[in-house]
Amino acid sequence: MSNTNPLLEQKKRVPPGVVVVIVLVLALVAGVGFQYLRGHSKVDAGDQPRAEPAVITGPGQSGKGVTVGKSGAKAHIDLYLDFRCPHCAEFEEMTGATVDKLVGDGTATLTYWPLAFVNPEASPRLANAFAAAAANGKALTYADEMYGDFSKSWTSDQLIELGKQLGIGDAKFQQAVQGNTYGSWVESVGKAADARGVTGTPTVFVNGKKLETKELTPEGMQKAVDDAVKATS
Repeated sequence: MSNTNPLLEQKKRVPPGVVVVIVLVLALVAGVGFQYLRGHSKVDAGDQPRAEPAVITGPGQSGKGVTVGKSGAKAHIDLYLDFRCPHCAEFEEMTGATVDKLVGDGTATLTYWPLAFVNPEASPRLANAFAAAAANGKALTYADEMYGDFSKSWTSDQLIELGKQLGIGDAKFQQAVQGNTYGSWVESVGKAADARGVTGTPTVFVNGKKLETKELTPEGMQKAVDDAVKATS
């Protein structure tokens, strides 16, 4: 006579290999879903209360970055960045308000040097879109918005939509984004960075002096600029 209680369900063993496959499939589905959201999430620039600094040197000049601010400032900040660099996003989150203030009040000018090595597919696309925005007078705001939602893929459609929300979504801007108008300029900026010995992002110079990593804080940026102003007074 069997001792098995027919009223009790028998647990079925799932072979370990099947469990691994199920886990991998679930992870793949989750990854695909996340990538879809990154590339299709809504762009929302929100209100833009801050004033946009003037573009002193626009994109397109071979080997020269985009400079914004007020001419005649005694301090100058060179910022080498990659729009797909997580450390650059952290730098922007931590020090962006300080840098924006220094530029906005005329204490310093700021030159963006957008590099394209972190993500060979996305970095050049974002650098090109930034250049197109800068050509329309929206360098600082466009850069801040891309970093402000770093989780996005920032597809061409998302980049164009951001431009529209910032008031620069005309046909010329769209063509610049879709047609990689500033691709050769981005390459020239990369070569200029190499020539200066820039090996990573973010890299910051103030009046030609390279800042140490520990100085890439609001306090460090403020002090570096203050010191530069004093040295030229």
